[in-house]
Amino acid sequence: MNTSGTDTRAFKASMRTQWDAAAAGWDTHSPALRAWLRTSTEAMIAMAGVVAGSRVLDVAAGAGDQTLDLAERVGPSGAVVATDLSTAIIARARDRVRRAGFDHVQCRVADGEDLQVEEASFDAVVCRLGLMLFPDALQGLREMRRALRPGGGVCTIVFSGPERNPCLRILMGTALRHAGRPAPDPFAAGSLFSLARPGHIDALFHEAGFRDVATTAVDASFPMPSVDDYLAFVRSSASPILQILSGLGEEAANAAWDDIREQLRAFDTPAGWEGPNELLLTAARRPG
Repeated sequence: MNTSGTDTRAFKASMRTQWDAAAAGWDTHSPALRAWLRTSTEAMIAMAGVVAGSRVLDVAAGAGDQTLDLAERVGPSGAVVATDLSTAIIARARDRVRRAGFDHVQCRVADGEDLQVEEASFDAVVCRLGLMLFPDALQGLREMRRALRPGGGVCTIVFSGPERNPCLRILMGTALRHAGRPAPDPFAAGSLFSLARPGHIDALFHEAGFRDVATTAVDASFPMPSVDDYLAFVRSSASPILQILSGLGEEAANAAWDDIREQLRAFDTPAGWEGPNELLLTAARRPG
């Protein structure tokens, strides 16, 4: 992101506020998110090389769904540190960890571009659907590399391009149109598709100093009982969309949501509703 330090701080403060506001909805819909991302999460954990006894850093952990999976994988002989920019979301993750009885998990508020962890102190690092929202993804990757011991593995998950994620394209495009805002560069830093250009994320991993970099595209359709169930999730937890529509009055906002709903009906199925999505899983290692 080509901005001054002041602009970057303002961007991060705005993101923190948005995700604090969305924390409750994100936590409420954790079962749906878990079902949607189960296969890709399991692949991410395996591709990062997480095993029993590993010490793992979970960056941009959100409400901690995958943190619990990591805790189970490493077992009591391992350790997990979950970080997120949002204080409210980390509070949700901390509560879930407590209720699960995992004493080997810590949850901390931390900027993904400045993790405040010791160098070479983790065996593996994961980041699920967070890296693309960093204003400086390269700096985020450099921090992940710094946190890893030599030979340690990392795996991130981000969205691929808008053409492979039509629901997100509809949500963003329609919200912007109703808000009277021009469509930005879909690959702009800090946006949902910021790392989706072919070869871009691999190049960033190499620039950050990783080796054995490999990216895999994974289909991740999002099944819900109905389009209204999907929109209930979006309206309570999809912070970027909510921010775009926040300046509209009630009538104008409702018109936007109605427009979005009608377009998303294209993904109705005999069994309910299923939104197409594609994710990019990138795995790499810190040189030994």
